[in-house]
Amino acid sequence: MKITILDDYQDVIRKLNCFELLKHQNVQILTKTEKDTAQLAIQLADTDILVLIRERTEITDELLSHLPRLKLISQTGKISNHLNLNTCTKHKVAVAEGVGSPIAPAELTWALLMNTVRQLPQAIEGMKKGKWQINIGNTVHGKTIGIWGYGKIGQKIAQYAKAFGANVLVWGSETSRKKAVEDGFYQAETKALFFQTADIITLHLRLTDKTQEIVKETDILMLKENAVLINTARAELIEKNGLENALRKGKKILAGVDVYPHEPIYDTNYELLKYDNVICTPHLGYVEQNGYELYFSKAFENVINYINGTPTNIANPEVLV
Repeated sequence: MKITILDDYQDVIRKLNCFELLKHQNVQILTKTEKDTAQLAIQLADTDILVLIRERTEITDELLSHLPRLKLISQTGKISNHLNLNTCTKHKVAVAEGVGSPIAPAELTWALLMNTVRQLPQAIEGMKKGKWQINIGNTVHGKTIGIWGYGKIGQKIAQYAKAFGANVLVWGSETSRKKAVEDGFYQAETKALFFQTADIITLHLRLTDKTQEIVKETDILMLKENAVLINTARAELIEKNGLENALRKGKKILAGVDVYPHEPIYDTNYELLKYDNVICTPHLGYVEQNGYELYFSKAFENVINYINGTPTNIANPEVLV
C-alpha cells in the first residue's frame, strides 16, 4: 500500500526513531503544503493510507471525492475540526485516532509567556544591534494569570503559575471552573471580569463550532494597560482580526502568539510581525522531539495494524464491515 505523510514542513519525520516502523513500506513524504484541492488530489492519487500531522491540512468532501483509492487516515493527536468523521465514513475511509500529550504545548506556552512578560526577544535583538538594556520587563510573581480552558494543558499552566508565585483565575465551562476551585484556584464570575482582572491571559480551548471566535475584539479592548495575551491553542478562537484591530487602535498590551489562521507563514510582512509588543513563534507548541516520537509511533502503529488486517483505534469502525 502507498502511504503518504502530509505537511512535514521541516522534513524531520524520516529522522524519527519510530519511522523504522514503516521501513518496509512504500512511503511518500510531502514537505510543502498544497492548499489547492485539485492539485493536492493529483499528489495523492495513488495513496492508500494518509498520515496527517495534526490539523495542517483540512480533509474535505471534495478532496475525498477525488481519492477513491484512499482507505485509511491515520491521525497524529486527536481528531479535530479539520476532519469530519461522517464525511470520511461516507467515502468509506477509516480514521485511526492518535494520542496527545499536554507536556510540550504547556511548556511552550509558559516559555512564550515568560518571554512576552520579560520582553526577552526584544532585548536580545537590541543587543545584536549594539544596544544595551533597551527595555524593562516584568515578573510573573504576584500577577494574576487568567486561564481560559482548564483541561490538561490549562491545569499544567495553573501549576506553573503557582510555582512562580502568581495567582490563578480560571474562566471556561462550569465544570472546568468548579474543578479549578477544587484545586485551590479562583474562578471568574463573568467573562468581562476575567478580562478586566487578569494581568496575563492564556487560552487553552479546543476549537469547535461553539468556541470559534469566542474571544471578541471587545474582550481584548477590556484588558488592562500592559496586560498580556497568550494564544498557543488555535488562532480561530479569537475573532477574525480581533487582536490586530485592537493593536491598530493603540491598545497597549503585550501578546505572545504561536498559532495563525493560515499556516505556514512565510510572509515577512505578516502584520503581527510588525509590532514590537507582539512575540510570534511558528506554531511550536506541538513541535517537540519526545512528543513527535509519541504521536508518530502511535500513528504508524495504527497504519501497520491496518495493513496487517488488525486495525486499531478506528473512530468509525462501521467502514470496516
